[in-house]
Amino acid sequence: MTAITDIPDAPRAARRPQMGNPIVRWLRTNLFSSIPNGILTVVLLAVLAKGIFSFVQWGIANAVWLTPANDSSACRAVRGLGACWAIIPEKYRFILFGTYPFDEQWRPALSVLLFIALFYLSTRRALWRRELVYLWIGALALISALMWGGVLGLSFVSQDRWGGLPVTLILATFGLAFGFPLGILVALGRRSKLPAIRSLSVLYVELIRGVPLVSLLFMASVMFPLFMPSGFNIDKLLRAQIAIILFAGAYLAEVIRGGLQAVPRGQYEAADALGLSYWRKNRLIILPQAIRHVIPPLVNTFIAFFKDTSLVLIIGIFDLLTTAKTAIIDPAWQQFSVEVYLFVAAIYFAFCFAMSRYSRSLEAHTAAR
Repeated sequence: MTAITDIPDAPRAARRPQMGNPIVRWLRTNLFSSIPNGILTVVLLAVLAKGIFSFVQWGIANAVWLTPANDSSACRAVRGLGACWAIIPEKYRFILFGTYPFDEQWRPALSVLLFIALFYLSTRRALWRRELVYLWIGALALISALMWGGVLGLSFVSQDRWGGLPVTLILATFGLAFGFPLGILVALGRRSKLPAIRSLSVLYVELIRGVPLVSLLFMASVMFPLFMPSGFNIDKLLRAQIAIILFAGAYLAEVIRGGLQAVPRGQYEAADALGLSYWRKNRLIILPQAIRHVIPPLVNTFIAFFKDTSLVLIIGIFDLLTTAKTAIIDPAWQQFSVEVYLFVAAIYFAFCFAMSRYSRSLEAHTAAR
């Protein structure tokens, strides 16, 4: 019989308190754990430092920030050595608002602020009540009045004059707002026990997911009017919006279907035992759990569709990226497209990063419950 004192003790090295600076310990563990890893770390740090130094020289130290009105001579003098950020204050109104009447551009600017305020309020869990829906309806009605005009003493502006960031936000917001419930219905339809509903849902998803968004936009812009009665016309922006909603609904349906499959079978049986109807069972028990499982892929899909709105360029709608491309047609500023694209990239990054950060906080909150 082995004595208690002879039983091997747990590894003392594992129980011994770690000594030394925690930063140095982290560097040794993660970056310099071996000689090859150390060499690779040094090389990557050198490349990163060189890139940062070159960008600081080009984008800050040698950059031109302001020039006289529509005079790019100072920028041409430093071309290749420094950035010409002066193109941003010169062209920012066209980039953000397109050909919207210059004196009325406070209206799309206010619409963008209203959209941002709605997004922010919607992230506050304390405001997730019925009143928030009414707030969205009222704010969207106000945005429509601001953009179109013709009421409250505002001059009418046709949709052909809309462009820039408001159009991008309109397409993305309405596309996801209507595509999400459509995706839920299609996901439920794919799991339905009724063959007709299941077959139609499968046909819709496979048909929409089997073609690129560009082809749907082209069909909505060119082919759809051919099937309409003579004299009946739907605005081009609305046709593009419908195509984006249908496309988003098909992709979101597959994400939500994955969440429905992750819900344990016992949850369905417990809901049936309580005598809940089909819709109450899904609304109160199944869907909240399913959506909680797929928060990361849902937000990933949202971000992808926000960026995919730039494809409306092919049907002549001036979204944010299209107005940026058009802004550098001016021969005086044609050589400084990089700065414009960096400015637009910063706007896209701000919205996408905000969605990503919010999804992480929401996922952490739901996991802690």
